[in-house]
Amino acid sequence: MGRRILNEALRAIVNAEKRGKATVELKPISTVMSSFLKIMKHRGYIKNFQVYDPHRVGRITVELQGRVNDCKALSYRQDIKARDIDGYVKRSLPTRQWGYVVITTPDGVLDHEEALRRNVGGQVLGYFH
Repeated sequence: MGRRILNEALRAIVNAEKRGKATVELKPISTVMSSFLKIMKHRGYIKNFQVYDPHRVGRITVELQGRVNDCKALSYRQDIKARDIDGYVKRSLPTRQWGYVVITTPDGVLDHEEALRRNVGGQVLGYFH
């Protein structure tokens, strides 16, 4: 169920971007979703997000910037080794210039560049570009 929650939230972000909305409200929420959004904010794809009532069902309000073209969560989490990350990125992203693959690692949720820098593998959560 957690993977479906993340996928529905990311699809809501993409649909709001296509419609030209300034904000989108996501619910229900998960900790993985907030980690995914932190990476998107750090890389400049969203302006900001605010978590309301995280201990219950809760909701997240995301301020959009207009940079997200596509954003998907994988329904199956593939295990990936640190040495195989570069090949996976080449296969899944449209170009090497933009986009990020998000990976859950023992060090937390990281994008592919940070995982390569730390030389850790993990499970692929999804990607955005």
